[in-house]
Amino acid sequence: MESFAADLATMIRRPLAPEHVQAMRKVGQIVRFGAGETVQETGGESALFHYVLEGELEAVDPVTNSRLGNATLGPGQFFGDLQFLSGGVSLAGARALVPSELLCVPRDKMLRLMSDIPEMSDIVVTVLAARRRRAVEQSDGGLTLIGSEISRDVREVGSFAARNRIPYREVDVGSTEARRMAEVCGLAEGAAGVVFGGRFKIDPPTLQSVAQALGLDLAVGGEETFVVLIVGGGPAGVAAAVYAGAEGLSALVLEDLAIGGQAGTSSRIENYMGFPTGISGGDLVGRGEVQALKFGTRFAMPRRVSALTQCSEKYFHAALADGRNVSAKALVVATGVQYRKLPLEGLERLEGAGVYYAATEFEARWCKDAEVAVIGGGNSAGQAAMFMARTARHVHILVRRDGLSDTMSDYLLQRLQSHPKITIHTRTEIAALHGDTQLESVIISDHASGQEWTLKTRALFVMAGAAPNTDWLSGLIALDDKGFVVTGSDAGGRTPYETSCPGVFAVGDVRAGSVKRVASAVGEGSVVMSAVWDHVKG
Repeated sequence: MESFAADLATMIRRPLAPEHVQAMRKVGQIVRFGAGETVQETGGESALFHYVLEGELEAVDPVTNSRLGNATLGPGQFFGDLQFLSGGVSLAGARALVPSELLCVPRDKMLRLMSDIPEMSDIVVTVLAARRRRAVEQSDGGLTLIGSEISRDVREVGSFAARNRIPYREVDVGSTEARRMAEVCGLAEGAAGVVFGGRFKIDPPTLQSVAQALGLDLAVGGEETFVVLIVGGGPAGVAAAVYAGAEGLSALVLEDLAIGGQAGTSSRIENYMGFPTGISGGDLVGRGEVQALKFGTRFAMPRRVSALTQCSEKYFHAALADGRNVSAKALVVATGVQYRKLPLEGLERLEGAGVYYAATEFEARWCKDAEVAVIGGGNSAGQAAMFMARTARHVHILVRRDGLSDTMSDYLLQRLQSHPKITIHTRTEIAALHGDTQLESVIISDHASGQEWTLKTRALFVMAGAAPNTDWLSGLIALDDKGFVVTGSDAGGRTPYETSCPGVFAVGDVRAGSVKRVASAVGEGSVVMSAVWDHVKG
């Protein structure tokens, strides 16, 4: 299976061409650092591109303040990671080992150079992406989770970081490292918590607080107006972001949880053209996010839009959950769908503590050698079952239908049926959940036999049903009887993706009549920008 920035050989010393350096010299400035002097603080703004002319740099472990990794950066190399593209804070620091001379280029000017010189962009993006992948795989980052084994809030932060490719490390609440960090940061001994940079306690340990500390939420609202606002960071939204940036449009993507959307929870997509060995949904959309960032599109998360209003014929206001507003000349609705919640007592109490709506590496770690249940008959449920079967003792797929042939791709169904660690239970559903702070078992109702049975499990994956995320549209645009956005001629739109409100467009799964496939969502997000551009010009 293909992976994002999988070839770590790109980490080798790969200098920019002389003409690239000359271009940077025209817009940057030379800065000299003494031995031991800090070049970039962990948690500091990623405002400069640091290119080494003379000397040697080392990355600094934000927790121990020692060298991070074995390699150093010498002449012809540059410091940074993907946070530079997004404008977030630096996840690791850097200091000079010896007296060093650096060419420092402001972020906005460097992004412009990368847009104008694709060969330079290829080198920079490839190296930064490879560094990020290595940091994630080796848990080398400034974010530390203490006690995720006992705290659902901390575990939720871990899931958020994992889905957004933010490197983090986990330490047990009773470990020596946890006690040392608790002393430095003012955490109560034996308490769970989240620490950034080894020194700063993130309190409370919410997704919003973590995003603010990492610069993921980017300050939005106020006086700034965008040409196009894209709500939703799934395949359709990210594809729209790529093409908006490529066309030079000022664009902002708002995502309420993680870039990738529902597709980001898919562990393996094998029917997407161009990836014969398959690719995870998170990796696929992650590549698109990097493309969009390279073109200057901004992303902000977790940012939920609570309402949409039209203040004039040419401007829309999106009200955020924190009370601020974002204005834009056009809006693309790409909020997709979400799995329906089961009408079961105790469901919300156990969400994140045994009840999950995503099947990624993070969730898989809690399911090792355990019995696992998956609810759903679509491809996402099947892929989740195959993924969990790698480490789980056994996976039980629960479906209400008589079979899966009408709802699941044939290649996937055949794999499930032949897998020794997977059992498909038709005409079944969950009757009850058991567990106080952690899921312990589920009661399964078998409609074929009329009997109930108990499955001891600490992991239930809910991937059944699909409800559109359209409550925030505030009655401004027409919806069908299921809540999906009506577009095109059915809505009086001038183009296939325009809604009943001129200037508001809908793409992907949230659109009524769309084909619920990743490839279709990417295609719609790609082509909608021409209609957006026509609207803005008109």
